[in-house]
Amino acid sequence: MIRTIMVELSTIEAAAYRQKLRGGHSGIVIMRYDTDQPGIATVNRKSGEPDPSHNTDLKLFPLEAFKEVMELTSGMPYSRRGKVKLSGEKEDASAQEETAEELATVDSDEYEAIVKTYTNRKGELSYELLNKDFIQFAKSSKVISDMVANRALEDDIRDHVVKVKLESITGNRELTVAQTQRIVEMLDEVSPRHVFKELNDEIRKMLASR
Repeated sequence: MIRTIMVELSTIEAAAYRQKLRGGHSGIVIMRYDTDQPGIATVNRKSGEPDPSHNTDLKLFPLEAFKEVMELTSGMPYSRRGKVKLSGEKEDASAQEETAEELATVDSDEYEAIVKTYTNRKGELSYELLNKDFIQFAKSSKVISDMVANRALEDDIRDHVVKVKLESITGNRELTVAQTQRIVEMLDEVSPRHVFKELNDEIRKMLASR
């Protein structure tokens, strides 16, 4: 079939794609993870809005979801791709290991703010940019300078840098040490190495120069 790549939605738990229909029309297919029946719509050529099919349940497939698919697939090229079946497949039980704290962290406004701040044009989280920004703060901070002069522990210095920077980025001045640590651990999940490796190296240099 001729369609775009799959995109994952945030409005509902589903994946979707835009497909080429006969007569030059464009169609949208949404596939929920908890049902076999897909949601289908055509794109109205006059209004540019999605028109769900008459047998599509709008409670399961709200109009907002179709609009999100249109936005996510806008400008995506068509290509010949195989048919897809996601709906009705049971999830791997081994993947159900997220704790309530992990879910709360990844869903938090603070985590979202950090990801948004340091995501590059490719849509990837830039650890280089993140470390550069945090190092710049560490070098300009009077508190950090005093901590280094007093031979504070490397971990204590790093924790202070991270906490203050996260407070600045997120606007939350009441972040706890535990919340900060969970955010760092979540960032580490997709890092090829420790997320603050460069920052740690710089702190060691600062301590060694005293």
